[in-house]
Parts: sequence; C-alpha cells; structure tokens
Amino acid sequence: MEKCPCGSGLAYASCCEPFIKGTKDAPTAEALMRARYSSYAKGEVDFIEKTHERDERDEVSIEETRKWSLESTWLGLKIVRVEKGGVNDEVGKVDFVASYSSHGLKEEYHEIGEFKKVSGQWFYDKGTVVPSQIVREQPKVGRNDPCPCGSGKKYKVCHGR
Repeated sequence: MEKCPCGSGLAYASCCEPFIKGTKDAPTAEALMRARYSSYAKGEVDFIEKTHERDERDEVSIEETRKWSLESTWLGLKIVRVEKGGVNDEVGKVDFVASYSSHGLKEEYHEIGEFKKVSGQWFYDKGTVVPSQIVREQPKVGRNDPCPCGSGKKYKVCHGR
C-alpha cells in the first residue's frame, strides 16, 4: 500500500488520488489542499491549474509549477489550522506548511490558502505567504569578537573577511 504524500496516513488510492484523477471532487477545503500538495509530490501539476479559481488561472505559470514540482523532493505537509471550509461552507482557509528539498537545500513553504466553493466544487482562490524566521543555532559573531575557529584572532581579521 502506497501511503498518500499528504500525510493523512491513508493509502494514496483512497485519499488524494481520486481527487487528482478527477473521479471525485474534494469535499472540503482541507481535502483540496492535501490533494494539491500530493499533486506536487506526484508531478501531477495539471491538477494545480484545474483547481485554481478560474479568475486567477492566468496568474499560474504551469511550466514554472511543473519545474518546481519535478525538481523538488516533497518531504511532508503540516496543516497548522483550518478555518471554515467544511462540506456546508462556501469559503475556507487552510494554514499549511509544505516541506521539500530542492537543489540540496531543505525548504519550508508556509502559506494561508484561501479556498472558495463554486457550483459545489472547491477551488484554491489565493494565498498569503507567511514569512519564515531564521533562527541561529548560535549567537551571531561580531566583527571584533574572537574568531570561533579558535585562532585567537578577531573574527574580522580571521574568517570575517
């Protein structure tokens, strides 16, 4: 059994695949978000375009999306928070973090995605990227501090050039 990339713990065939293949519509905004993540992980980027709200489709570069999808290794999806977006709702928000690696670097993409239902079908409308904060493992070395390499020289003279 192939696990679904969305992290639900379910088999791909009974989780996101039916949405991506078009045999079922996602019942909630979160289900659509999970399927969109899985479509990136599987290289099924036509689903990304198909589930983008019609008025916003011109904003999507399918070739750039395909390149990002295929050049990345998708590591996991974390749903941070869901606001509305249920079966009986017309709009919803899904706060999510998609983890992936690209060109040897591990990345996290954090977004609050907005979804809306049109004629009974959920679509991704737009999103707000949540800026990431870089946290240093050690305090920043000042130019006049001793060099961390242990040479006894000031950082600016040793490795701070």
